[in-house]
Amino acid sequence: MGVTSVQSAAPGESHTTDAVIIGAGPCGLFAVFELGLLGIKAHVIDIQDKPGGQCAELYPEKPILDIPGIPVVTGADLVSRLMEQIAPFGAVFHLNEMADSLDQTSAGWRITTDLGTTIDAKVIVIAAGGGSFTPKKPPIPGIDAYEGTSVFYAVRKRDAFAGKRLVIAGGGDSALDWTINLEPIAERITLIHRRDEFRGAPESVERMRALVEAGRIDLKIAQIKGLEGDDGMIAGVTVENDDGASVIPCEAMIAFYGLTMKLGPIADFGLNLHENRIAVDTEKFETSTPGIFCIGDMAHYPGKLKLILSGFHESALMSHGAFHFVFPDKKLKFQHTTSAKELQQTVTGSAPAD
Repeated sequence: MGVTSVQSAAPGESHTTDAVIIGAGPCGLFAVFELGLLGIKAHVIDIQDKPGGQCAELYPEKPILDIPGIPVVTGADLVSRLMEQIAPFGAVFHLNEMADSLDQTSAGWRITTDLGTTIDAKVIVIAAGGGSFTPKKPPIPGIDAYEGTSVFYAVRKRDAFAGKRLVIAGGGDSALDWTINLEPIAERITLIHRRDEFRGAPESVERMRALVEAGRIDLKIAQIKGLEGDDGMIAGVTVENDDGASVIPCEAMIAFYGLTMKLGPIADFGLNLHENRIAVDTEKFETSTPGIFCIGDMAHYPGKLKLILSGFHESALMSHGAFHFVFPDKKLKFQHTTSAKELQQTVTGSAPAD
């Protein structure tokens, strides 16, 4: 199943919308749908470079067995189906950005990201899973001196690597995907992994090996031992394997060594926390602060189960609570999707037969 295209916004701009969803995992994506059914428009912020959260980043090929009506679905396919489901509602995505600060305004809330994007909204929905994903730093001596200038842990601007000799380190989906996607614009790419086995999708492994076979990229099975360069600009990567030590010349390196989860700036939003989770009610999944909601793994309440299907249920109830902040002068007239002709027109693109 193909991935529905993402409507993305450039960083550093200002926006106004009804709701901001922090987190583009399955619960955050389904929240777009549930809010959309009630006429609430949403922007979605996620620190990753694509929607899907843990499903897309940690187990895209792993079978998920507890989605109602779907006996088996992979993480990647579930994300694809959710993206297709929410497409009619036109959510705007701010990827590769972290929700850095939250301020109250006369009309609601203002979220500011680490890249300077500001979004004004009437409600905030935290659907950040276990917290913000942050990259694991490789244990390479002196790497701090190059971070942010010539050593990176994510691709935020693809064109920044155009015409450069590039080292990509890692053996998972991110390393393979970016090796394949940056090959057309980089001067030369060397993929470095400690062993000749890869954790990524088999199709991506095959495409990478085909590029190696065609002489379009280099593959080095080795351990990275050090970096060379001055003033934060990398000039080479020292590697070591059974053949000895060597230096791979380069002008940039991207290291994909996995991710860890931290609560991040959300911890400073002033919400009631319980063991790094956010306390909510079970009527609307509202936090201790009116107008701020929390769903998914980060939500805490008695009897909480960290299941995707639980998060879907939470999304539905949250949307009804959010409605009264977005449309304070309207009475919510909820209709089942099977009987709401206007909703069916929006979602399916055609009016149902009488």
